[in-house]
Amino acid sequence: MGKDGLWFRGGECWYLDTSVRGRRIRRSLNTTSRPEALTKARQLMAQLERAGPRVLRAERTTFNDLADLIVQDYSRNERRSTGKLLTILERLRDTFGGWRAVDIRGADVSDYIDRRKRAGAANGTVNRELAALKRSFRLGVRRELISHDDVPIMDLLQEANPRAGFFERRQFDALLKHLPPEVQLVAHFGYELGWRFREIVTLAWRQVNLVDGIVRLDPGSTKNNEGRVAYLSPELLAILQAQHAATRELEREKGIIVPWVFHRKGRRILRFLASWQTACKKAGIPGMLFHDLRRTAVRNMVRAGVPERVAMQISGHRTRSVFERYNITSDADLREAATRIAAHNNGLADRHHLAAGGPAGTGSLPEGR
Repeated sequence: MGKDGLWFRGGECWYLDTSVRGRRIRRSLNTTSRPEALTKARQLMAQLERAGPRVLRAERTTFNDLADLIVQDYSRNERRSTGKLLTILERLRDTFGGWRAVDIRGADVSDYIDRRKRAGAANGTVNRELAALKRSFRLGVRRELISHDDVPIMDLLQEANPRAGFFERRQFDALLKHLPPEVQLVAHFGYELGWRFREIVTLAWRQVNLVDGIVRLDPGSTKNNEGRVAYLSPELLAILQAQHAATRELEREKGIIVPWVFHRKGRRILRFLASWQTACKKAGIPGMLFHDLRRTAVRNMVRAGVPERVAMQISGHRTRSVFERYNITSDADLREAATRIAAHNNGLADRHHLAAGGPAGTGSLPEGR
């Protein structure tokens, strides 16, 4: 072996044999030309000195290796969205499966975006896929499988504005008339408290106190993993009391135990999309979503004078920015604002007129000279 760390394996190619940060490195340079081997050795040594032995690991790390890291991360943290992640990774594997991670550059990501858009994917969908790709690379950096320089540039797409649907009371009443009885109960609950669909349909009787009118969500059962407590209005309390009596009667008739508050003849409600869409069409509000009840509840609480901090605790919004997206302003709100402004301005005008010695109630200012 020469002083430069190069040695030639008979009939094959030049190798680099050196030590970096106390670790011995042996690496094929894939050439039989000594001048070319020297050039490659200098380049490799520079990379090794800058990033350490991870440079060699990076050359062997594939996208599939990085994808495995994010799956492990979701599994360790017991995230409920693991199923969605696996679907996203399948789309990414269709393009990058088998690629070395260091070969995925910004241009390749742009090509991926273009293909997904041509396939009809929405900007939000593509952004979720890019987020998973970026997270995979960051985990690879953290595990020292790749370096920061190996992470490709990913520019997210502009997404559509958040949906702004909500129910006026007359629309909600019209909807109720066309919903099945068991779905009416779920809708009433969503309209008043603004809980997410999954939080409502998984609510168990053990979480309901019909004496004090309290419902609870256990920590870890919500989207933000935080528990919640809410008090029921007299109307909603009466609805749940009637539902409890009907449930106990069903249990006696069938000899079963029904733990769920909302159910279909003892079976937990999982979905009701078809009946919901049909009811919306018959009520003259096609396209409305169950999630619009959540926006409606937030809006109603704020307009009822409930402090925003309390409203956020009831609905389960962690950040004010998201809460504000749900606190929707309607045309009726704007008209009411105009009425209040007019009343305020007329009041100022009356006070000004009285101060000038004129009669009250004219709503006009004294003429100038």
